[in-house]
Amino acid sequence: MDNKKIIELVKKIRAETGLGIMEIKAALEEAKGDEKKAKEILKEQGFAKAEKRAEKETHQGIVATYTHSTGKIGVMVELLCETDFVAKNEEFVAVAKDFCLQIAALAPKDSKELLVQEFVKDPSLKMKDLVVALNSKFGENIKLGRFERFEI
Repeated sequence: MDNKKIIELVKKIRAETGLGIMEIKAALEEAKGDEKKAKEILKEQGFAKAEKRAEKETHQGIVATYTHSTGKIGVMVELLCETDFVAKNEEFVAVAKDFCLQIAALAPKDSKELLVQEFVKDPSLKMKDLVVALNSKFGENIKLGRFERFEI
């Protein structure tokens, strides 16, 4: 595989995931240039890293809210992280809002059920994949805290 193609794939995957260049390059080399396989490798590495960080305490985060346009459904979600720096990041805030939308749409009964649901915006992902992606990108333990769904 030529360098030009590797560089293009690294740029593409980096834009999608925000992961490090060398990490992506290594995954592409291991996958012999197969983009889909490289993404799988990166995903598996992300799960492994997330497991290692799972014991770190999460004292920061945000509370995100969503009210449906009808005014009859409302959601509050607590998304936790280790540092205030990450809690203020636009991508972190966007994922918290995605959790609100997911809960409003599918009404999971608890965190366990929510995390294994297919993401309403992209059914190829599970909700836990969003958390793992943030975990990999920021190098912090990120987890879903409490949530509540209200409906009239």
